[in-house]
Amino acid sequence: MRTREGLSWEQIWLCGMEAPVAPVEYAVAVEDYLGRAVLGAASRRVYRISLTGWAWPLVGKPVPRGAARRGAVPPIVPLALLDDPGTGRRLGAAVAERAEQADARTVNREVSALRSAVGWWLDEGWIAADPTAELRLQRPDALAAPLDAAQVDQLLRLPASLREHAFWRLLLDSGAGAAQVLALDAEHLDLQRHRTRARTVTPAGIEWQEATSQALRWLLAGRTGGPVFVTGRRSMAPLPADRYAVTGQVRMSYRRAAELFTTLTRPLDPAGHGWTLHQLSAARPPGH
Repeated sequence: MRTREGLSWEQIWLCGMEAPVAPVEYAVAVEDYLGRAVLGAASRRVYRISLTGWAWPLVGKPVPRGAARRGAVPPIVPLALLDDPGTGRRLGAAVAERAEQADARTVNREVSALRSAVGWWLDEGWIAADPTAELRLQRPDALAAPLDAAQVDQLLRLPASLREHAFWRLLLDSGAGAAQVLALDAEHLDLQRHRTRARTVTPAGIEWQEATSQALRWLLAGRTGGPVFVTGRRSMAPLPADRYAVTGQVRMSYRRAAELFTTLTRPLDPAGHGWTLHQLSAARPPGH
């Protein structure tokens, strides 16, 4: 058996090199993978959230949902558990349950994150089996229609927080994707010109209306640094780019934003399912 460097373990021993030691815990293996994976900061954040979420299914426990998810401490998972014959079955049940709670694209993204990490750990020789081998990606449903003017009007009348209203208005005005908007930092915004500053986000930039700039001014309250949209949770764990250093508040994740939007709009949806951020991004506010 040879290492990734192409040396046999005998050669390592003869040369006096120290062989890499497999981590005992899943969480440590996740950080090792993320530390060496070729990922951008935003992708690394999404992968960390997804991989952390798999800790509960790996030990046969339900993933905390909604407010219970915030601050929940993942269970300690021995990395060797991935070689257990029953792990694939537990993961399959978790995927089926997750598919009832989230859209197919979200489920597939989370499964793909786990598969990538598992493949890397297999290459490292840290595990011997692939518990994701039998997982099946979900077929994406047809995208729901964009919100119409009446629905947008209902949405903007909801008694939600200033953060939610600023976020929703920015999506409505700009037509940008939710992940792109959530990646914005305060220094990216030019609130006088109602757009992002040149070359800070995308070559084309993002533009919006005066009312949205006003909502953003209230939200930031003079703050000139850190993520625009932060959670109430304070932590030292995230990367500095995802944390507002003054308060310790962290950048709101796409998953959390999507859950909040669907939950808050459930009473407005005749079917009782709630709306999606895609429907909001594809809509336009009344009068546009």
